[in-house]
Amino acid sequence: MLCIASNLSLFVLGLFQKVQKALLQSDVQSKSDKSPVTVADYGSQAVVSLVLEKELSSEPLSLVAEEDSGDLRKDGSQDTLERITKLVNDTLATEESFGGSTLSTDDLLRTIDCGSSEGGPNGRHWVLDPIDGTKGFLRGDQYAVARGLLEEGKVVLGVLACPNLPLASIAGANNNNNSSSIEIGCLFFATIGSGTYMQLLDSKSSPVKVQVSKVENPEEASFFESFEGAHSLHGLSSSIANKLGVKAPPVRIDSQAKYGALSRGDGAIYLRFPHKGYREKIWDHVAGAIVVTEAGGIVTDAAGKPLDFSKGKYLDLDTGIIVANEKLMPLLLKAVRESIAEQEKASAL
Repeated sequence: MLCIASNLSLFVLGLFQKVQKALLQSDVQSKSDKSPVTVADYGSQAVVSLVLEKELSSEPLSLVAEEDSGDLRKDGSQDTLERITKLVNDTLATEESFGGSTLSTDDLLRTIDCGSSEGGPNGRHWVLDPIDGTKGFLRGDQYAVARGLLEEGKVVLGVLACPNLPLASIAGANNNNNSSSIEIGCLFFATIGSGTYMQLLDSKSSPVKVQVSKVENPEEASFFESFEGAHSLHGLSSSIANKLGVKAPPVRIDSQAKYGALSRGDGAIYLRFPHKGYREKIWDHVAGAIVVTEAGGIVTDAAGKPLDFSKGKYLDLDTGIIVANEKLMPLLLKAVRESIAEQEKASAL
């Protein structure tokens, strides 16, 4: 299973390279939630669905994924649909196992909708975010292709392909992309009970086992948060960091690349506090969570409860998501409780 997921990352990377060479603003649509969706989103999901169907033909495929074909079936979307179909067919043509077969636009729509599973506590479910961090992808900054596997509601496998993440540490970085690094593009993978490994995306280099930061003094810790203020309450994160005595400025990057960077010790803490009413989707955290936990980290909600991926497409959380190592977590939880209580008191005045 891990081999399939890892090979998919390298296969899909070729698709992204094609898209980024010719990315135009016209390739961007708006979903109902106004977040950008690119041709690469749909193309990636289609390719992953096709490969999983082929490799796992002996069992029913249950895929929980971010995209569906709804927008592509609307009037005026034919040109976009045809571009995606051509992109996917060009990508499949590079893979001998597909025997030169080509997809029609109807085939593509069906393939994209293979990701319509609801998941749940029973059986085996693949979870996919075809491009996590779409805005980062469009800016040429951080994004990730994230795949995870749930068995009976538990995460047992996770793979993060981060094409723009440098091999060198991003600790202390003030921007999303460390362009001074020669080696860019990292693959992280983890299976339950076996640890987390990292290797370069574009080489045959051997994977190396990684571990989270061992920092125990919060004053020496650095923390990650979402690049977009709309994705997390930066003010609340700042309050928590101040209570901990964190001296380093926050490192703000898009996508689950944060989880990958944390798993190798680039930073020690991750804080995510979405605005009220936002519901976290499992595909935004499944792969990242196991990559961090297998590297020795702890991932919980703001109350210290483990994330529960068995409820379907959404996570039922207490306020937000926090990540740290075992030594820092008790201090982090205390700072989180105090900061949230202060925020609620101020709101009530």
